[in-house]
Amino acid sequence: MALTKAQKVEVLNNLKTLIKEAKSIWFTTNTGLTVEEITNLRIDLREVNAVFTLAKKTLIKLAFKEVYDIELDDSLLPAQIALVISNEDAVSGLGKVNAFRKKVEDKIEWTWGFFEGEIKNAEEIKVIASMPSKETLLGRLVGSMQSPLSSLARFFDAASKDLEEKGKTKVWELEWEKKEETKEEEKEA
Repeated sequence: MALTKAQKVEVLNNLKTLIKEAKSIWFTTNTGLTVEEITNLRIDLREVNAVFTLAKKTLIKLAFKEVYDIELDDSLLPAQIALVISNEDAVSGLGKVNAFRKKVEDKIEWTWGFFEGEIKNAEEIKVIASMPSKETLLGRLVGSMQSPLSSLARFFDAASKDLEEKGKTKVWELEWEKKEETKEEEKEA
């Protein structure tokens, strides 16, 4: 169905707003996706504050020209194009679509992306998509930072119990015993 001029202006303004606020923009070709599949993808993307939207190529080109002053080549926009726009974490929306791609097989493919002010090709997108999200990386960082602290806490807990068992009040009052294995214990082990 053809859009009226007023509808095109509205779509263009909406696209420009989405593009201005985006941390990253990814483009896909999507042939054969059902309405249900697109709806499920949009629901998944909302979890990470990302959007999946369809638009006419001419409107996409116009929006990019007005927002970033970039002339998009026709080769970047093959077939039916959809935009995946991430607003908070530049990679999390990409990861959601990548997981979705595995479910629907060949119905959706990466074409290119706009990431950190640069145009990325499909191969670069696949590499970026395999990266963990910001939340995952932060979780790993916290976990690695907690490990030494946990070990230290276990040491202090063991020392405290040892003090209580021996009726001492200060750590330096403890006498550390070095246990040497006898030959019989070595044979048993």
